[in-house]
Amino acid sequence: MGDAPSEVGRRLRQLRHAKKKSLAVIAGRAGISVSYLSRLESGARALDRRSLIKGLADALEVAPSEITTLAPVDHLEEDHSLGPVRLAILSVTMGEPDGEVVPVNILTKRATALLEAQRQCDYVSVGRDLPALIRDMHTTLKAGRDVKRILELLVLTHVQGTQAWLGDIGANMDLGWQAAALAKRAADQTDDPLSHAVSAFGTAFGLMGAGAFDLASKVLTVQNLGTASPEAVQATGMLTLTSSLIAAARKNQSERLAAIEYAADLADHTGEGNALWFGFGPSNVGVWRMSIALEMGDYAEAARIARTVNPDALPSPTRKSAYWREYGRALARLPRRQDDAVLALRRAEMISPARIHRHPFMRSILAELLVKAKRDAVGRELRGMAYRAGLPV
Repeated sequence: MGDAPSEVGRRLRQLRHAKKKSLAVIAGRAGISVSYLSRLESGARALDRRSLIKGLADALEVAPSEITTLAPVDHLEEDHSLGPVRLAILSVTMGEPDGEVVPVNILTKRATALLEAQRQCDYVSVGRDLPALIRDMHTTLKAGRDVKRILELLVLTHVQGTQAWLGDIGANMDLGWQAAALAKRAADQTDDPLSHAVSAFGTAFGLMGAGAFDLASKVLTVQNLGTASPEAVQATGMLTLTSSLIAAARKNQSERLAAIEYAADLADHTGEGNALWFGFGPSNVGVWRMSIALEMGDYAEAARIARTVNPDALPSPTRKSAYWREYGRALARLPRRQDDAVLALRRAEMISPARIHRHPFMRSILAELLVKAKRDAVGRELRGMAYRAGLPV
């Protein structure tokens, strides 16, 4: 078991061999040591940082998705909905939504129920309801009914519903990008600044996944919401958190620190909230601080931050699963904390299996932990998670 490379490591090795490049050449281009690259390829070290993925992709002259897009072999019930959601997105992109004209108040209720299901990690319900909602919203827009409200609803649903759902179930990144593009297209037709903020958030995340850190940063810097309303403050806070994460990926320390501290200050004034389904507040800022520390490779700091966050105060199951997932990532890299890492990841899996089984970072972490696993109760727990994720055990 310990000698088997992770799927990410195996993919790295395949790409390097296809390019006919040595470990030394690729490691040099990526700015890492040969031994580190060797450990990544063998699965002894997880590949779970955006900046490192981009560095390796650039070194190999491939897109980041060539490294991170993997085919999990486990099956989740929500997978049944991926085909209908893809067809709905393609249909509206072609201008043929083929839905029904529905009163905007009914569409709002349906979208609210779907976004709440997404917040609760009920991905089966989201996948079941999403195709018809996408088609009906775009058909109603095409009919010219309640255009302003429908446009605002489309932006919110495509970012916080469609794009978020696709990301959580591990769908191809390009499909999530199409959802973000639909949101941007709707936002560009309205003068609502909050819609532009939500669209920018989705666009920035899509660009980050593609390794376009500089472009993602530019998308966020053009936003100027101010602090005139609670919704504007919370949206500004989320965009600022995203800016801090991007700055961490770009290794811009001053920008990273300034952004996270500004977001924390805003959260202290807003308290716990959920405007525009962002879940912005002090507790969520704590989870983002963990993610940002992890992106910087500061695992001890991420674990320290985790101890200051009360997961029970987090506003939703999605945020609770994110907390335990990030805490597990941090603990996995600390001496003699691998058992604690497994237990934290198991807590995240119990809240949302897909967010462990389908995320490339988490699959890579599980593979790394497997290399070091013992034949004890915690080792059995780890192998069970890995098996459910479709990893070789």
